[in-house]
Amino acid sequence: EAQLVESGGGMVQFGGSLRLSCAASGFSFGSYAMRWVRQAPGKGLEWVSRINGGGVSTTYADSVKGRFTVSRDNVKNTLYLQMNKVVPEDTAVYYCNAANFWGQGTQVTVFS
Repeated sequence: EAQLVESGGGMVQFGGSLRLSCAASGFSFGSYAMRWVRQAPGKGLEWVSRINGGGVSTTYADSVKGRFTVSRDNVKNTLYLQMNKVVPEDTAVYYCNAANFWGQGTQVTVFS
Protein backbone atom coordinates (compact mmCIF):
# COMPACT_ATOMS: atom_id res chain seq x y z
CA GLU A 1 0.00 0.00 0.00
CA ALA A 2 1.37 3.38 -1.02
CA GLN A 3 2.05 5.73 1.86
CA LEU A 4 3.36 9.28 2.16
CA VAL A 5 4.19 10.70 5.57
CA GLU A 6 5.09 14.36 5.95
CA SER A 7 7.08 15.75 8.86
CA GLY A 8 9.05 18.82 9.87
CA GLY A 9 6.25 21.32 10.18
CA GLY A 10 5.89 23.68 13.11
CA MET A 11 6.02 27.32 14.07
CA VAL A 12 8.67 29.50 12.48
CA GLN A 13 9.36 33.18 12.75
CA PHE A 14 8.95 35.55 9.80
CA GLY A 15 12.11 35.37 7.73
CA GLY A 16 13.17 32.05 9.20
CA SER A 17 13.68 28.62 7.70
CA LEU A 18 12.10 25.22 7.95
CA ARG A 19 12.69 21.90 6.22
CA LEU A 20 9.82 19.57 5.45
CA SER A 21 10.26 15.88 4.70
CA CYS A 22 7.98 13.35 3.07
CA ALA A 23 8.79 9.67 3.54
CA ALA A 24 7.42 7.42 0.83
CA SER A 25 6.77 3.70 0.89
CA GLY A 26 4.77 1.08 -0.97
CA PHE A 27 5.47 2.28 -4.50
CA SER A 28 8.40 2.87 -6.83
CA PHE A 29 9.32 6.31 -5.50
CA GLY A 30 11.99 7.13 -8.06
CA SER A 31 9.57 6.52 -10.92
CA TYR A 32 7.21 9.28 -9.88
CA ALA A 33 7.32 13.03 -10.12
CA MET A 34 6.57 14.48 -6.70
CA ARG A 35 4.76 17.64 -5.72
CA TRP A 36 4.32 19.80 -2.68
CA VAL A 37 0.85 21.31 -2.36
CA ARG A 38 -0.40 23.53 0.45
CA GLN A 39 -3.70 24.69 1.84
CA ALA A 40 -3.92 27.91 3.79
CA PRO A 41 -6.70 28.41 6.33
CA GLY A 42 -10.01 28.91 4.57
CA LYS A 43 -8.49 28.55 1.10
CA GLY A 44 -8.19 25.88 -1.57
CA LEU A 45 -5.22 23.77 -2.50
CA GLU A 46 -2.24 25.62 -3.95
CA TRP A 47 0.50 23.86 -5.88
CA VAL A 48 3.91 24.82 -4.51
CA SER A 49 6.58 22.82 -6.28
CA ARG A 50 7.29 19.82 -8.47
CA ILE A 51 10.35 17.64 -8.97
CA ASN A 52 10.74 14.93 -11.60
CA GLY A 53 11.55 11.34 -10.76
CA GLY A 54 15.27 11.74 -11.30
CA GLY A 55 15.45 14.91 -9.23
CA VAL A 56 16.92 16.93 -12.07
CA SER A 57 13.96 19.08 -13.08
CA THR A 58 12.18 21.35 -10.60
CA THR A 59 9.46 23.96 -10.90
CA TYR A 60 7.97 26.39 -8.41
CA ALA A 61 4.96 28.57 -7.92
CA ASP A 62 5.78 32.24 -8.31
CA SER A 63 4.85 32.82 -4.68
CA VAL A 64 7.75 30.66 -3.44
CA LYS A 65 10.28 30.92 -6.24
CA GLY A 66 13.69 31.91 -4.95
CA ARG A 67 12.77 31.05 -1.36
CA PHE A 68 11.84 27.35 -1.42
CA THR A 69 13.90 24.45 -2.75
CA VAL A 70 12.51 21.01 -3.49
CA SER A 71 14.79 17.97 -3.53
CA ARG A 72 14.59 14.23 -3.20
CA ASP A 73 16.68 11.26 -2.14
CA ASN A 74 15.67 8.23 -4.16
CA VAL A 75 17.77 5.94 -1.97
CA LYS A 76 15.98 7.06 1.18
CA ASN A 77 12.65 7.38 -0.67
CA THR A 78 12.24 10.85 0.78
CA LEU A 79 11.11 14.16 -0.62
CA TYR A 80 12.18 17.47 0.93
CA LEU A 81 11.10 21.08 0.87
CA GLN A 82 13.58 23.63 2.19
CA MET A 83 11.67 26.77 3.10
CA ASN A 84 13.71 29.95 3.55
CA LYS A 85 12.70 33.56 4.17
CA VAL A 86 9.21 32.46 5.14
CA VAL A 87 6.37 34.96 5.28
CA PRO A 88 2.98 34.79 7.00
CA GLU A 89 1.38 33.86 3.68
CA ASP A 90 3.31 30.57 3.83
CA THR A 91 1.14 29.48 6.77
CA ALA A 92 -0.66 26.36 5.58
CA VAL A 93 -0.91 22.62 5.78
CA TYR A 94 1.71 21.21 3.43
CA TYR A 95 1.05 17.96 1.58
CA CYS A 96 3.28 15.83 -0.59
CA ASN A 97 1.71 14.19 -3.60
CA ALA A 98 2.58 11.58 -6.21
CA ALA A 99 -0.05 10.78 -8.83
CA ASN A 100 -3.13 10.07 -6.69
CA PHE A 101 -1.17 9.37 -3.51
CA TRP A 102 -1.38 11.97 -0.74
CA GLY A 103 0.13 12.34 2.68
CA GLN A 104 -1.74 13.51 5.76
CA GLY A 105 -0.07 16.90 5.73
CA THR A 106 2.11 18.86 8.12
CA GLN A 107 1.18 22.26 9.54
CA VAL A 108 3.46 25.24 9.03
CA THR A 109 2.70 28.43 10.92
CA VAL A 110 4.68 31.60 10.33
CA PHE A 111 4.54 34.22 13.08
CA SER A 112 5.89 37.74 13.16
